[in-house]
Amino acid sequence: MAPTEAAAAAKGRVTALGVAACERDAEKLEFIEEKTKNFDAEQARVLAEILARNGGAEYLRRHGMEGRTDRAAFKARVPVVTYEDLRPEIERIANGDRSSIISSHPITEFLTSSGTSAGERKLMPTIEDELDRRQMLYSLLMPVMNLYVPGLDKGKGLYFLFIKSETKTPGGLPARPVLTSYYKSDHFKHRPYDPYNVYTSPTAAILCTDSFQSMYAQMLCGLLARTEVLRVGAVFASGLLRAIRFLQLHWKELAHDIRTGTLSARVTEPSIRAAVGEVLAPDGALADFVEAECAKDSWEGVITRVWPNTKYLDVIVTGAMAQYIPTLRYYSGGLPMACTMYASSECYFGLNLRPMCDPSEVSYTIMPNMGYFELLPHDPAAGEPAAAGRDDGPPPRLVDLADAEVGKEYELVITTYAGLCRYRVGDILQVTGFHNAAPQFRFVRRKNVLLSIDSDKTDEAELQAAVERAAALLAPYGAGIVEYTSQADAATIPGHYVVYWELMVREGAGGRMPEAAVFERCCLEMEEALNAVYRQLRNGDAIGPLEIRVVRGGTFEEVMDYAISRGASINQYKAPRCVSFGPIIELLNSRVLAKHFSPACPKFSPHRK
Repeated sequence: MAPTEAAAAAKGRVTALGVAACERDAEKLEFIEEKTKNFDAEQARVLAEILARNGGAEYLRRHGMEGRTDRAAFKARVPVVTYEDLRPEIERIANGDRSSIISSHPITEFLTSSGTSAGERKLMPTIEDELDRRQMLYSLLMPVMNLYVPGLDKGKGLYFLFIKSETKTPGGLPARPVLTSYYKSDHFKHRPYDPYNVYTSPTAAILCTDSFQSMYAQMLCGLLARTEVLRVGAVFASGLLRAIRFLQLHWKELAHDIRTGTLSARVTEPSIRAAVGEVLAPDGALADFVEAECAKDSWEGVITRVWPNTKYLDVIVTGAMAQYIPTLRYYSGGLPMACTMYASSECYFGLNLRPMCDPSEVSYTIMPNMGYFELLPHDPAAGEPAAAGRDDGPPPRLVDLADAEVGKEYELVITTYAGLCRYRVGDILQVTGFHNAAPQFRFVRRKNVLLSIDSDKTDEAELQAAVERAAALLAPYGAGIVEYTSQADAATIPGHYVVYWELMVREGAGGRMPEAAVFERCCLEMEEALNAVYRQLRNGDAIGPLEIRVVRGGTFEEVMDYAISRGASINQYKAPRCVSFGPIIELLNSRVLAKHFSPACPKFSPHRK
């Protein structure tokens, strides 16, 4: 979809990216153009600025960089590291050491990873002015979106946003997810009015740590403003589906509140009650509508039925979130899905300059002012990039982003203002092209291997592709996969892959649970989709038949609730694609409705990849 000509009728002026919706948008779009045209020079400036700021810190002095700001010295002297390499420094900061360890600026808090990609939560140090950089990137998103979707200043966004309770390190620093940090900052709480960024959710509801009260208030306010909503979103696709599930479970209570103009007694937080009280009044017609829509047998298209003016969904559906695309299409009636930005706890990276493209075509343009970025070449056929820590000899040869090659895959390595130097983020990216001199990347996967029984190594992207291939066999029955995870079960001899599926079956005619033989074919279809090493080992009896365990509806919500009870962020939570933690496996196994095994060995030939 190209930028709409309707924008030409707006007050804005023509920019290289398109016709800006307003003068402020034009300034933001020209900023993007300026930074991406001078990409490598901006990267050199950012690196020199980071080294000048942190040159007196212990870490850079240890590597001979005190007083040095040139790129050549940095590349020759500073090692490429992982989180484990930096753990001693991070633990010193967390335990209260306030000396300049990695940054000459005070570490003000730790940003925690979601804890679902590789196990434990990691503590990422950050500094106060990092919020300004994050806010800067956020400020670029709507000017780009306005090029493609006109009139977003004429309504509101229904976004389901959440925080979690923060913890303190032994040294007293806050430790919290990056979005909790942002939502609790003055940048968000005291943001100026922007007609293009008006939310239906009260700030008080977003800032409530009780997930039920927060979701209830946000859903209620979204229903009250149903005709004003122009876009619906959450951070991850799974979060938006959780909101739909919440509506399925609580629509009667919500309709009662709308009919009577009173808020449920289960919402006890005074600030939420006050905020909702400003917009809640008795509305029998709206209550009748909510009851009529939610009582229907089919929830297909429910988003556009309840919020009829919605133009797109604003959710991340790349990487592991891609598996939610069919379910989102079902509930939204096929609305476009916009993936707007690429960010992590360690650093915010860039944005999608074509946010209304198909999810399979999403590419992110890296903004060179956010940090200094390098690329570790990755050969998909050769496995993971070589490890490189402080004891592994000289750093590997990294590639500057300006020298990235289209079509090749790389692991992202970052140097941040907060003091991370040549840090391996763990994301595998594929170069899809350039915008001016700025490379554009498709997110491929996290580099961690998910499943292994013998010498086989199955990663997230490969498992996702196998699940999608098997799911096609369910379509004739009106069934689809709502959520899945896996484990490498070594308790059997030989060990085998176990994949847990939670299913959704279409209501009404044409929808029914497939018979056992269909699931057996799904098992074999998944095995056929896996790599040659796996298939060879299966044929050699080193790996047992793949097993699918169908779990009852709501199981993965229970898994999420358990993860949140142990400290995961509801806002950043992603269902793990592989589980090894005993209590989670026990929970999944206790919800199994049926077990199915592959009936035969997958085809194998030494010449087939």
